[in-house]
Amino acid sequence: MPYRFFIAGIIQGSKRGQDVHDQQYRETIKRVLREAFPQADILCPVESHPESTTYPDERARDVFLQHVAKVKESHGLVVYLPEASMGSAIELWEAFRKKTLKLVVSPLSANWVVRILSDQVFPDLQTFEAFVRSGEMRQRLESRFGPGLAEEKA
Repeated sequence: MPYRFFIAGIIQGSKRGQDVHDQQYRETIKRVLREAFPQADILCPVESHPESTTYPDERARDVFLQHVAKVKESHGLVVYLPEASMGSAIELWEAFRKKTLKLVVSPLSANWVVRILSDQVFPDLQTFEAFVRSGEMRQRLESRFGPGLAEEKA
């Protein structure tokens, strides 16, 4: 069975209206995860719902709750937080309540939510990428979920 990863991170943050932050970080995270875990199931909510900021409330609620459920089913949660994000905080909390490996890319390392709910905080995407490439992420997943879940190594 391949690993399941959920990519969380700032979408609207504190922006008003339907404006969103640049989402290019998601492509970087997907690339890094795909290189290390080619068989992984990677869920990116922006990819699944690119127009979600325009959804009516009932649809938005349903989609958000579906995403939270997917977080709880994931082996790894990678969160990108250049600034606070209420949705990401909820996703991080739900992952904390499970065995999910929680990796956060953020300069907010002193923030209580980031600090106490994360397994590890990285100051930038380059440091996160080096961590994944080093094999340490795979080691943490295998120790947390057992070697039986591990993918075939390339």
